[in-house]
Amino acid sequence: MSMAGPGARPALLCAAALMNFILVFGTGADLVRFLSFRAVYHNITGGAPLCGDGVSWSVALRDSSVLRALGLDLVLLVLFSLQHSLLAWDPVKRACQSALGVLNRAMYCTTTALALQVLMRYWQPVTSAPCLWSVRSAPWDIWFPLICFTVHFLCWAVICSILLIFDYPELLGVKQVYYECLGLGDPLALKSARAQRLYAHLRHPVCVELLLVLWLLPTLTLDRCVLALYLSLYLALAHSLDAKDCAYLSSQLHSKLQLFSAPQGGSAEINSNSAEPKRD
Repeated sequence: MSMAGPGARPALLCAAALMNFILVFGTGADLVRFLSFRAVYHNITGGAPLCGDGVSWSVALRDSSVLRALGLDLVLLVLFSLQHSLLAWDPVKRACQSALGVLNRAMYCTTTALALQVLMRYWQPVTSAPCLWSVRSAPWDIWFPLICFTVHFLCWAVICSILLIFDYPELLGVKQVYYECLGLGDPLALKSARAQRLYAHLRHPVCVELLLVLWLLPTLTLDRCVLALYLSLYLALAHSLDAKDCAYLSSQLHSKLQLFSAPQGGSAEINSNSAEPKRD
């Protein structure tokens, strides 16, 4: 006789969603360290140089160690983009949905986190090539890293805020499991048609902030240039907003600003107005 009771499946689903949440959260913290901490903080603390100033480009580009490091970094980037795009391809997405059901979104986030962990773990810094730029003249050798640190901090804060606005539990697949356990169905199906259309087009709601994090640095090394250029092109190709999506975003932002600026007596009316698009 099986020992599994009627609550075994919801418990397993919740455990899988919780493990996915922990993995994604930890990977996000590692990504902040990978993209911002090493690239900015070493300038403030006077860490070891990230590139070889005494090496010419002609010598560096013939150096087998430089070429090997760049080749491995490109392979890691291609593997990440393949995972991130292949699992978002409609035929693959439908196959995974039929096989995994409510855990499909959690599986996508888990594999994305694992792909990022592999990329960060095996990324090869190129220290034997010149910097593309490096701010070292006083007083900007002190002030510009501090400016970069401030901008990076603000960008990550905005990214976290945007993810919360875009229903962070649903993006991670946690809300799908919660709704399944309560018998409420797919949470995306409860959203308005315009919201569903926006979610289908907007795969990366943090493009501008990520571009600032990738490029605004006191020192741009060759490997960081490859990373920033590749991910910038990937973000540009993945971003497919059109005029209708922008109009919907504008209306939602306007309703939320009204909600925060209105007196408490008028909040009920504004809440009903902001919920009106859900009837589309």
